[in-house]
Amino acid sequence: GSLRLAPIKMGLLSEGRPLTWNQTKKYVDHVRNAGIQQFLCLYHKLKDRKGDTLMWGDEVEYALLTLDEGNKRARLRLIGPKILKLLKKPEAEDPENHVSKWSPEYASYMIEGTPGATPYGGSFRDFSVAEANMKIRRQQLYEVLKGSEAFPLCITGFPRLGCPGFSDPISQPCPSSSASRSLYLPDEAVWYGHPRFITLTRNIRERRGEKVVINVPVFKDINTPSPFKEQFSSADGEGGRNAKEDHIYLDAMGFGMGLCCLQVTFQACDIDEARRLYDQLAVICPVVMAMSAGVPVFKGYLGEWDTRFNIITGAVDDRTAEERGLKPLKENQFVLPSSRYDIIDSYLHSNEYNDVELIYDQKIFQQLKDGGVDDLLAQHIAHLFVRDTVSLFQEKIVQDNEKECDHFENIQSTNWQSMRFKPPPPNSPIGWRVEFRPLEVQLTDFENAAFIVFVVLLTRAILSFNLNFYIPISKMQDNMRRASNRDAVNQEMFYFRRQVVPEDEETSPTHSTSHEEEYTLMTADSIINGKGSFPGLVPIVRMYVNSIDIDVETRCTIMKYLCFMSKKASGELMTTAGWIRKFVMSHPQYKHDSVVTDEITYDLICELKEISEGKACEDLIGSFM
Repeated sequence: GSLRLAPIKMGLLSEGRPLTWNQTKKYVDHVRNAGIQQFLCLYHKLKDRKGDTLMWGDEVEYALLTLDEGNKRARLRLIGPKILKLLKKPEAEDPENHVSKWSPEYASYMIEGTPGATPYGGSFRDFSVAEANMKIRRQQLYEVLKGSEAFPLCITGFPRLGCPGFSDPISQPCPSSSASRSLYLPDEAVWYGHPRFITLTRNIRERRGEKVVINVPVFKDINTPSPFKEQFSSADGEGGRNAKEDHIYLDAMGFGMGLCCLQVTFQACDIDEARRLYDQLAVICPVVMAMSAGVPVFKGYLGEWDTRFNIITGAVDDRTAEERGLKPLKENQFVLPSSRYDIIDSYLHSNEYNDVELIYDQKIFQQLKDGGVDDLLAQHIAHLFVRDTVSLFQEKIVQDNEKECDHFENIQSTNWQSMRFKPPPPNSPIGWRVEFRPLEVQLTDFENAAFIVFVVLLTRAILSFNLNFYIPISKMQDNMRRASNRDAVNQEMFYFRRQVVPEDEETSPTHSTSHEEEYTLMTADSIINGKGSFPGLVPIVRMYVNSIDIDVETRCTIMKYLCFMSKKASGELMTTAGWIRKFVMSHPQYKHDSVVTDEITYDLICELKEISEGKACEDLIGSFM
């Protein structure tokens, strides 16, 4: 059968009749309890499973756009569900051998593509197959879009998402009746081929008790008003109340989940190795996210952030006022310090560096421990399960906990964190997996392949050389928060471990009990390329590649990717976000007031389209293309 390694980022997709929040509310404890039972059944069946091969698969998200030359307007084309039907044909006709797999994404102008029936990892040659497969996917998209005047673009965020007339067909927001109640985003921009997405939008808002709130610090240029304030009609109390001065106000799930990303899922050889990779890669998230930064413009304004991460955190924040600590706890059980989409809160393989207090359900924790699950994994699951289900289908309420795991997946897949630890699906050839989730999508297949292959090779180096990246989790979270700042890859410093390669027992000094001496602040350049006695991650990966038996062509491809990553970290090549920011600020129409107009956006999208179709761009890709 086919091995589906990279399940849909939005998580589980179940067909059926979605329940409203008021109906769902009655079942939240049922879903939680059944979910834990399902996890325990899975765990006992599969905890001793060994010997799976290291496999991997990528996920690339595409935005669909159209250009109106006469009016100099670029718009998002709301035809995802229509073209998905066409893209899925080859898969339906040949489930064993299709080369690509297509899935819905949150927005109706988005689509997600992954490799086909067979994941990568069978041979080292797959490191050069990944980019070729991405190219095939892009060709397939162009093919099905023929005659529609639309084209795909791997862009993290459309600069004018939420501005009047941003979509084609143009739809008006309906703040009084839409699922999100947004002032800016109409429901038509949400995927309309499946009820899950609109249901999540409505239920997250209803559970929270108000619209979601995202305030992005505005980039202050010489002519930007001070204070910068957006205007709200008196009819909209929430906008006026929740928008901050000197910030760009966003008010809907679509502002976050309507952004495109790049992800990679690994299959480990057993549960222990999966937990180890989860921890080690969690530390790497901030640095590679900063290198992949892709979105500096929000709702037509330049912001102080360069990535999507904080936006999505706010966009799916379903915590009530009580859970956010604004009111005393009456209806709810916990004050929760973070949203459902956020940085991971605990390591899974070692407890030594878990220095952040973990909020978890004590009763569930005990139930898991009584069921034979170790403390670290039990508290991880009990931590995920402090959340309610926010999307439930009538047909799925009653399940056989021995054979199904939809209730577990329901809560697991709506905890969107920087890393995800994934148990094998029931009755499947798939093993224990880890998903690496912080990357922003890059314009070209070459860049996307370079990021993915670098991360995959890093997992191999971690296992081969027994690397240790551990720093206290509070420091890793601190890194993640800095990684979104403007030009973080060049401007910020990140906590990183001084000694990542294990020392010989004889020569190593006796270990001190304090962790503070083990890490220091480093630039992204030092972390990736090395400095002084610190070897750098690219040189370590090169060392690994040189230690394996690999054909000349694949080695050559890998070395190109590593060289590209090295230049991204050193600042020799710009991030996509940095490049877009520079393009906007040097555009003749730009008035140095932080406003990114329709005309600037049109010229920008034309340029990005050409680069994605092969036009040289020294600043962004160097001479690699």
